[in-house]
Amino acid sequence: MAIRVSDIAKMIDHSLLHPALTDREMEEGCRLAIDYGVASVCIKPCAVCLAAGILKGSGTAVGTVVGFPHGNSHIDVKVKEAEQALRDGAAELDMVVAIGKVIGHDWKYVEREIKKVCMATHSHGGILKVIFENDYLADDVLKIHLCRICAEAHADFVKTSTGFGFTRQPNGFYAYKGATFDDVQFMRRHSPASVKIKAAGGIRTLDELLRFRELGVDRVGATATKAILDDARKRFPS
Repeated sequence: MAIRVSDIAKMIDHSLLHPALTDREMEEGCRLAIDYGVASVCIKPCAVCLAAGILKGSGTAVGTVVGFPHGNSHIDVKVKEAEQALRDGAAELDMVVAIGKVIGHDWKYVEREIKKVCMATHSHGGILKVIFENDYLADDVLKIHLCRICAEAHADFVKTSTGFGFTRQPNGFYAYKGATFDDVQFMRRHSPASVKIKAAGGIRTLDELLRFRELGVDRVGATATKAILDDARKRFPS
């Protein structure tokens, strides 16, 4: 089946998470999302009500983040943050796991956290995407455990990255990796078909998005939405 522009648009969560974005800039981002018919915006929690008003009836969902970007909030705080966002009009939540707990193999904590936030999200009819922040997970066994826990908790998506993670290299410098083809292949292989894959972090071109699509990715987080979809409009039917 031929790819259409609308197929590409419905893969994109338009990211509006930069800490310096003003309300005016976020409003402009929401209107861009409507114009291009993307799946959702992923907006700062303080702007969920703003986005809900703008996007109402547009077919573009309101998304936001929980425990973002470091995942260090108390479990109960994450649950309340999720519930507040859903009350404010969000339909999709991207939650960062407690990264240090994952690296420290505290699986009971990680399981409890993901299950509690997932239950809270689903009880309000929302969708939960669990962010692994793969830049910090050098051991693939950690990702395997997270895929299993997310499947058992009935999370809707597993997600590669926040787009804000950096790791210290042997030379002392910090590097950012974000979404990689290897990571999404690995996450797809270790997740059941019921759990979808979201790639985020550094996806700036249509060709990159199409490659992720081939590898089984259902959603991508992007700030370069306009550039990606303008290119798609040149290459594919609407």
